[in-house]
Amino acid sequence: MGLEVASLLRDPVWSGENVPDARGQPVLLIPGFLAGDGSLGLLTNWLRRTGHHTSRAGVRLNVGCSGTLLDRIEERAERLAERQGSRVAIVGQSRGGSLARAMARQRPDLISGVVALGSPLKSQLAIHPVVKAQVYALGVLGTFGAPGLFGQSCLTGECCETFRDDLVAKFPREVGFLSIYSKSDGIVDWRACLDPAARQVEIHSSHVGMSANPAAYREIASALAEFRTADARRRSSRRGRRRRRVALRRAA
Repeated sequence: MGLEVASLLRDPVWSGENVPDARGQPVLLIPGFLAGDGSLGLLTNWLRRTGHHTSRAGVRLNVGCSGTLLDRIEERAERLAERQGSRVAIVGQSRGGSLARAMARQRPDLISGVVALGSPLKSQLAIHPVVKAQVYALGVLGTFGAPGLFGQSCLTGECCETFRDDLVAKFPREVGFLSIYSKSDGIVDWRACLDPAARQVEIHSSHVGMSANPAAYREIASALAEFRTADARRRSSRRGRRRRRVALRRAA
């Protein structure tokens, strides 16, 4: 990751070259497994400097029950959308991208688009054996009552049933979706990132370094601009329909 950070800081994209001003586009960032909001600090800084209005997910360590996490993150997204007056784009790394996909499925009225960075969208356990062992260890602790950890019920129980269903359900057409993956990821099996509902883009990156990779930043900027344009058209279309309804009522 250190090499990728160094490369990013030397790259013109870091200074915002060829990145259009986002004019306050709301973006919510969700960190990956075993990471907190601070892990996306570089990306947050860059997004703010390029005109985005960002919000953290409020996650200190992404090891909790998916159902509970989604409820909390949805509240953050609602507040952000209300402040900015438009739907929210989500950038999620690893597990964060999977959570973002589920939220977009549940709330297409709230989410304009999702960018998933190295996210195992097709199979949550398509990961390196060492990381998988950590998942199982935390699951055991959570099952026996350790606070703030997911448990066995999250894999098979009711608490995350909706989340599991949303990961395989049809993705809403009105929400943009980009999955960025790398064959040199090292943690997530890149094939698990190939969600058929998403536009898929391959870059050369490590798993952790994907949030500091200049190629990823270019793809993120492009996707967010697409989400922004589509959302503006959507709002304009809705205003046009309201004006027509008002005109018809007056004519009647």
